[in-house]
Amino acid sequence: MSEPADGLRKRFGDIDVYLFDQLLRGRIVSGMRVLDAGCGSGRNLIFLMRAGFDVWGVDESEEAIAAVQRLATELTPRVPPRRFRVERVESMSHDTDSMNVVISSAVLHFARDASHWMAMVREMWRVLAPGGILFVRTATTVAQRDLKPVGDVGGRYVMPDGTTRFLVDHERLLNVTRELGGSLVDPLKSTVVHEQRSMGTWVVRKENNAVPPG
Repeated sequence: MSEPADGLRKRFGDIDVYLFDQLLRGRIVSGMRVLDAGCGSGRNLIFLMRAGFDVWGVDESEEAIAAVQRLATELTPRVPPRRFRVERVESMSHDTDSMNVVISSAVLHFARDASHWMAMVREMWRVLAPGGILFVRTATTVAQRDLKPVGDVGGRYVMPDGTTRFLVDHERLLNVTRELGGSLVDPLKSTVVHEQRSMGTWVVRKENNAVPPG
């Protein structure tokens, strides 16, 4: 007998389907330390908390972190609320090489410019342990027509849905992968949402010989 939809929603929350795919393929397993960098109110952490993962989170919103702390208290009382911190992704307090998985779901496209985007990437790379996985979902320029640049800061565009985002293409993601000394876990993918946006999935493994941040 199938599980009712409301039961599935309670169990998995609003987890990103592409992150769930990584779980299904055994790339993120219990015992790993998982950091959600820009966790919001914790939509990608509900299943991980319920399943007993070693989860951590940061977000610059005090309100969002308060919500995640309440969620942790409800779902996993053994997890200290201090694991969820009010911090910017580009300046996290976590130790270098301390996380097995770093999640960045719909965060990087809020970068102010290319320097800010790269600062966030390098900081997530810093806290990621060798052999670990960086999972990113972010808006891309792939298959997007008539994008309207914003000001003279390259990379920011008005999307078809009217929102403003910092967009990247696959070439940039491949170049940054090489620059960091990482390797793609999956081929790059961009999913086009008709007349709204294109969302890319970038999953990178940190090799033992990866370059240090900076």
